[in-house]
Amino acid sequence: MRTGLYALTHREVVRVLKLWTQTIAAPVVSSFLFILVFGLSLGSRIKQVDGVDYETFIVPGLITMAMVQAAYQNNSATVFQARFDRYLNDILASPMRPWEINLGLTLGGVVRALLIAIGLLLLALCVVSVSIASPFVLLLAVFLGLALFASLGVVVGIYADSWDHAGFVNNIVILPLTFLGGVFYSVDSLPSPWHEISHANPIFYLVQAVRYGFLGHSDVSVWLALAITGVLAALMVAWSSWLFQTGRKLKP
Repeated sequence: MRTGLYALTHREVVRVLKLWTQTIAAPVVSSFLFILVFGLSLGSRIKQVDGVDYETFIVPGLITMAMVQAAYQNNSATVFQARFDRYLNDILASPMRPWEINLGLTLGGVVRALLIAIGLLLLALCVVSVSIASPFVLLLAVFLGLALFASLGVVVGIYADSWDHAGFVNNIVILPLTFLGGVFYSVDSLPSPWHEISHANPIFYLVQAVRYGFLGHSDVSVWLALAITGVLAALMVAWSSWLFQTGRKLKP
């Protein structure tokens, strides 16, 4: 028997798959171009970073960047559109529990992000050699990262008053912090004070945790990176859950 959670999750996943050329293929191709342009072109000059070929070094960061953007964009757009079309009112009026509604709306972005990550990794394996040094750390980092940014997307989708608000957070906050989080370089190579400033970037710790999962090393302790990402994910999940529990910004 189909439950409300299953039905809502199924709807969000089908929506992602139906528009796969926009939701999955386009981000995979654009991220893969970074590997080709930056990795293969600059790789001949930079050679290695921390003993790893440059084109391999940037792959974990690019996968992280693609995942967090997809999780955020999908959920912020989904929730805002549901509010705009009054479709969310029907869901709130259903006998579903608040946590079920929150989870159902969140899982669409998680599935999209995972499909993008898998597609990008498969394409990257065609041109570079990438292995997984620590599967447990990688899975934990991906889980925490998706929980953080999928929930952030839900929160922004609830608070946003226009499409510009949702786009602003991605273009002015998430994207710059991702590029400055060590995707294309090792933060240890930066001079002071940029080295210290980089450690104030929350996305830096997620990138380092994912990189450790793939390559077996990072610029900071992997446990510190996982701890900080975990705390931020817990706070964001709690925030989104509170919004559905109280109906704040959701109920007239």
